[in-house]
Amino acid sequence: PVTETYGFRLDIDRWEASLYRAAVALGRPVLAICRGHQLLNVIHGGTLAQHITGTSDVAHGVPMGGGGSDVKVAVEPDSRLAAALDGELAPTGRCHHHQAVDVVGEGLRVTARAADGCVEGLEPEGDAWVVAVQWHPEDSAMRDPVQQRLFAAFVRACR
Repeated sequence: PVTETYGFRLDIDRWEASLYRAAVALGRPVLAICRGHQLLNVIHGGTLAQHITGTSDVAHGVPMGGGGSDVKVAVEPDSRLAAALDGELAPTGRCHHHQAVDVVGEGLRVTARAADGCVEGLEPEGDAWVVAVQWHPEDSAMRDPVQQRLFAAFVRACR
């Protein structure tokens, strides 16, 4: 890890990776947000850029109470994410992260990006309802119906 990396626990990573694999094996829907998005990428063999703060014109915010930034993302139209957002292809997500997907994991496709190219959405190839986003839809879902649609789609998939 680089010096700016903090708060990781290998035991929790292993446990959450096991939960993800079990959910997929059982055909259960998965909604991965922020760290979950990053973990999903690593589970699939991808890597992370460990510290992106100050490396882009797009402010991705600062995690752990450092404040967030509203980031416009471009969503791929033929993705589960686009369907979950009811066709909205340019939502604004609230970001507060300093790490991001670097090399995309095997079997994953990028479904959303910020203007600086930062991967903001991932999903595995195939039919499983797995949607991963880097931003925090829970931060604005109460006032942004587009963000709420993501949770509603997840609930429908769980039914």
